[in-house]
Amino acid sequence: MHDFCFTIPYGLILIGGGIVGYVKKGSITSLAGGGVAGLLLILAGYLSLKAFKKRKNSYFALLLETVCAAVLTWVMGQQYLQTSKIMPAGIVAGISALGTGFFVYKIATGGNHIPVKAE
Repeated sequence: MHDFCFTIPYGLILIGGGIVGYVKKGSITSLAGGGVAGLLLILAGYLSLKAFKKRKNSYFALLLETVCAAVLTWVMGQQYLQTSKIMPAGIVAGISALGTGFFVYKIATGGNHIPVKAE
C-alpha cells in the first residue's frame, strides 16, 4: 500500500473530527487541531502522490506524515491517559499509532514501491 492511500483519508478524518468537535461542543481547539493536522497530512499525501506519478518518492512527505502521526499519537495518547475517554482521544491515538508504524515502515523500506514501467 502506498503512503498516500492512508494519509489522505486520515487527514480527511481528522478534519471531519475537528468539525464535529466544534459543532457538538463548540471546541475551537478541536477545530484548529483537527484542521491543521488534517491539512498537513493531506498536503503530505498530495506531495507523495504527485511524486509517485513522476515515478519518484517524496521523502519530505514521508517525514511530514511520520512527524504528524507521531505527535498526534503522543498528544492524544496523553489526553486518553488523563481522561480515559475512547472518543476522540483513544481513537485518534490508536489510528495515529498505526499510521506512525506504517510510515516508519515505509521509510525503512525505501518509500513507495515504484512499479517497473512496461514497454
